[in-house]
Amino acid sequence: MHRLIARLTGPQADQGMNTAEYAVGTLAAVAFAGVLLKVLTSPGVAQSLTRVITEALK
Repeated sequence: MHRLIARLTGPQADQGMNTAEYAVGTLAAVAFAGVLLKVLTSPGVAQSLTRVITEALK
């Protein structure tokens, strides 16, 4: 009986938490990627990056 209780309340009892943590991490990564995309495609940043790349290739 003790083995059954230990198996039910052991580390496997919270397996769903791993999935939830991965979902939150994935959501945060997607949100960060969206913000980064918005910043990098803004006109000011695009011009600066173009200027840096052009100067580096000269």
